[in-house]
Amino acid sequence: MISIVGQSLNEGVYVSMAVAGTFLLAGFVKGVVGLGLPTIAMGMLALFMSPGQAAALLIAPSLVTNVWQMFAGRALGRMFRRLWSMQGAIVVGTIASPVSVATIDVRLGSAGLGAALVIYSVLGLRAKPLAISESVQQWVSPAVGFVTGVITAATGVFVFPAVPYLQAIALRREELLQALGLSFTISTIALFFRLAADESFFDIQTQVTVGLTAPLVAALVGMSVGQKLRGKFSEPTFKRMFFLGLCLVGVHLLLKGIVV
Repeated sequence: MISIVGQSLNEGVYVSMAVAGTFLLAGFVKGVVGLGLPTIAMGMLALFMSPGQAAALLIAPSLVTNVWQMFAGRALGRMFRRLWSMQGAIVVGTIASPVSVATIDVRLGSAGLGAALVIYSVLGLRAKPLAISESVQQWVSPAVGFVTGVITAATGVFVFPAVPYLQAIALRREELLQALGLSFTISTIALFFRLAADESFFDIQTQVTVGLTAPLVAALVGMSVGQKLRGKFSEPTFKRMFFLGLCLVGVHLLLKGIVV
């Protein structure tokens, strides 16, 4: 069971159910479109706990599902050779960020997370994706990685600007899915080490009693179902629904953080 210090037993049961449902949904979306687990999980969990507490729950399900996605194909070596500078910069940006989701003020953290989700959703809803020519990717790639790392450390979300960038460099579907898995795996590991370096992260762990298997199992079940249903319905329509829902969650968190 998952509970937060100060909650009653009944409240702990409701929190456990909400966490399991969140990771089930997040895993399902990831199984269908290859992304969405950390963004959905952070956005929905932050509705009823602090962003730092949400990040503590995110690490294991995110790492396992992204490693699974990273190795599900034959393009991993090629993607690593092409994107190594971006991945290295993600680590540097995450570790060097002046703030982290574990230590930032809760209201400011909610506002930052909400803003990141809104921006990511608006870009995702663009009818025409961005396009970045191969001639500039050599210097754009590490810049994108560094900014992604800084945002990862501050919000617990590692999709912006990494995902729009990967979608803009003309990867085939298998390459894109493995590139996303690679980027998210590196981001998750970097986030773990950044949070572990912040003393307050261990305070968060004592505030949240976590049954680690529940979020992980829920995410894996959701991802498995999503992968089996991939291609059974219109992916563009599904993505629009995903981004619209994520945008609404982002707006709520943004208002929650800035409205007294």
